[in-house]
Order: sequence, then structure tokens, then C-alpha cells
Amino acid sequence: MSMQIGPAAALCGLALVLGAGGGYWFAQQRPDPIPVPAAQDERPVLYWYDPMYPQQRFDKPGKSPFMDMQLVPRYADAAADSAAVSIDPRLTQNLGLRLATVTRGAIASSLVVTGVLAFNERDVAVVQARTAGFVERVYARAPDDVLAAGAPLADLLVPEWAAAQEEFLALRRSGDAELLAAARQRLLLIGMPATLIARVEHSGKAQPTLTITSPLGGVLQELAVRTGMRMAAGDSLARINGLDSVWLELAVPEAEAGALLADQTVEARLPALAGEVLTGRVATILPAANTDSRTLRVRVELPNPDGRLRPGLTAQVRLNRASEQGVLWVPSEAVIRTGRRALVMLAEDAGRYRPVEVRPGAENDGRTVVLSGLEEGQQVVASGQFLLDSEASLRGLVVGTAARPEPATNTPVLHEAEGRVVEIGDGSVTLAHGPLRTLGMPGMTMSFPLGNPALLHGLEVGDRVRFAVRESDAGLVVERLEKQGDQP
Repeated sequence: MSMQIGPAAALCGLALVLGAGGGYWFAQQRPDPIPVPAAQDERPVLYWYDPMYPQQRFDKPGKSPFMDMQLVPRYADAAADSAAVSIDPRLTQNLGLRLATVTRGAIASSLVVTGVLAFNERDVAVVQARTAGFVERVYARAPDDVLAAGAPLADLLVPEWAAAQEEFLALRRSGDAELLAAARQRLLLIGMPATLIARVEHSGKAQPTLTITSPLGGVLQELAVRTGMRMAAGDSLARINGLDSVWLELAVPEAEAGALLADQTVEARLPALAGEVLTGRVATILPAANTDSRTLRVRVELPNPDGRLRPGLTAQVRLNRASEQGVLWVPSEAVIRTGRRALVMLAEDAGRYRPVEVRPGAENDGRTVVLSGLEEGQQVVASGQFLLDSEASLRGLVVGTAARPEPATNTPVLHEAEGRVVEIGDGSVTLAHGPLRTLGMPGMTMSFPLGNPALLHGLEVGDRVRFAVRESDAGLVVERLEKQGDQP
């Protein structure tokens, strides 16, 4: 079977062939597209490197020959930028950042603690029977009663006093002065009070009953006598605690104990006496600390002439100390306490903020003494510093010191991250770590040489750690290795 192609169909096919060939020729003759330059960082680049092998440097960007990753540029100002957080100065007010100046001057030091009123154990009277006898009567008394001086407690019948008093009265009637004086002395020696002897002599009748009274005014702590009891000489009948003065017992944290002084002034405020301020002085600093609360006991003696200070009441007490002269201080709100150290955010030029470790001292009236880490005239962030601290932690910035560098020192830049100990070798450690953000290095597991083998002291496989590395010709070297607490 044969097919015949008409002239029209042949012309269409020829046109298609010529069109395809012309299109191919035209495409080959088009000029190359003009490249569009990408936005580039204008900072000067020193070199490019692989974060895994920082000792190897390259003079142009590209793919790392060691790892499946792009080379990272090292900028000329990278060392300075890696130690600080930069914020556009125009955003400072929007973020609520407020600065304070490190000031040198005098600062009054005081400590506020809690105190409890207690009985003055030096003002105690123990009432005893001076002779044997029988209890005929006990007056209506009970423990915790408040007694006046001379208040009767009990009547004691002493049978042997009756015969001695009759003999005394007989000698008195005889008129022999010497014998009467000897009889009076005998009555005193057998325990009879002089007041009772005078009453017998005045009345002319024997009085063998002795009324025992309170020798001072105060609180009846114990009453160990009942009607019908037989008392022996020296037995205790009652114990009375005076209220002319009370003790204010303070619990001072052991960390503050070094600044305590005897005779130190004290201001006490009691909720029971609203608006009143009681003043006193430290009487005694007890030698033993409380092992449970880790506090030192301090005793203050307060006068109580009107009896308003009752044992058991609580008080807020301020221990005043002498003013410290010429010390550096910052607002207390500027200090960030992490539990392991204290930090401030130091403000630098062009909106840069650097975390700095400080050693805080005494704190008073919203101001904290800085013993080391800062210099007079520097500025720290007093409000909004927690935002900067969080950013610094995310970037793994190394906490430094704010002391101005000496001209001839070269401090290596450290890069921080957290991880877990996988293996401990001889002078090296293998860590499964998170990203070293200041190096542009992702999290992974790798082995690091140690700058000092002593860094491994106390560490075991599986411990969580925070570490800092520096770049060297031999690669990344661990310079700090700190064990972290257990984390979920």
C-alpha cells in the first residue's frame, strides 16, 4: 500500500525543519547574561577556613576539601565582635536599656535579719525551801502567770520552829540580853527569816508557818509544790523569770558573720509595735553556728520597763556597720547572679555590650560593692540586661573582665558551647557538643586536645560540661572544661 504526500504537506514539513534549525542558531548567537552582583559584607576578610580544621587557611571562598560544607570567612574585626553583643543605638530606648555609671565613694553597710524575743536567762530566780516542813497551802498560781515581787506562793509548816520560838520567847521574858541574842542567832541558823523572827518577838506568840514569796517580778515558769507535800531543805518550789529586760536573738547567715562586732548598734521593728523603732547593741555573738540553717546566733539585750516586749514576738532587725570609704559600687539591679558567678553587662562604644564577671561585696540600700572586675567611670546596663545576657548565652560569648588591657598582652579569643563527655583520652577529650556559634561550627561529636590535662580532674564519661576552645595551628584546643549540674 503506498502513500502519496501532497505539495502542501511537504512545504509544512520543510518550514518546521528550518524553524528548528534557525532557533538553535539564534540561541547559540545570544550574548551571555549580565551577572547580578550579590550583596556582600563590606568588612575586610582575612582568609577563609573550615571550622573543623581552622589551622588550614584559604585565600578564596568555596567548598571545604575536608567536610561537606562551605568555607567560612574570618573578618578582621571578628575577634572583637565575638566577645560582645551589638545593638543598633537607635533601638536602645525601645528595648528599655538603662545605663548606670560605676561610682567610687562611701557606702553605708547594714544587714537586715529576722529576730525573736526570748527570756533573759540571766534574770532568773529559783525559790527553794530553807528548811524541812509540810505544805499547808498553795496560793492560786499556775505556770506562765505574771507575778509581782513579793507575791505569795505557798505556806510551809515547820514543826521544829515552834519549840525554838517558844524557847526564844522564854528567854525574852527573862530579860537576859546575852541569852536572847544567842537565841535569835540560833533561829537565823535554822533557816528562819529575820522578818519572821521580828514578828514573833513583836507578837509574843510562836509562828511556825512560813509564807514563801516571789523574790522578783516576772513570769512563773515552774511551780513544783502541792498542798500536803513534805518538803526537804533545799527542794525547789518555783522558778521565776524576770521581765525587766529581754533577749533579742538573731540568726545571721554565716557568709555575713565575719562583719559582726560586739557592741554593734541595732535597730529593731516589731509588727506588734507598729511604727516604733527599738535601739540596742549586740551583747553576745555565740560561738556555735546552727548546722541546719548555717546561721550564727547573735544576742541583743533590750530593756523592757513597761513589759510590752513579750518573749516569742518576732522582729525585723537592721545591723548597722561603719561606712566603707572609697569603694566601687553599682546599682544592685545591674548584677546578674547565675549561682556560679556574678555578671554585669558592660556598655562599650557603638552600641556594643560585653558580659563581664565581677566579684560583689556588701549590698545596702540598692547598691552593691564591686570588689573586682570593674573600674570607676565605666558604664553598665542597669535595666534590660537580662535580654543582653540571654543573647550572649545564645551566641556562646565568653565572659571576660572589664579591666583595661595592657598594651603588650595578646589574649586568645575563646569560643564556648555545652556538651557531654563521650570519651576521655590521654591529653584529649571527645565531646558530643552543641554548635560553636562564634565559629559558625554546627553541633557534632569530635575529639579535642586539652590545653592542660588537669582540666579532666573530677570528670567522667557521661558528664555534662561547658567548655571553651581556642584556635591554634593544631586545631581547636580546649582551654576551659567545667562540669555542669544534672539536667533533665
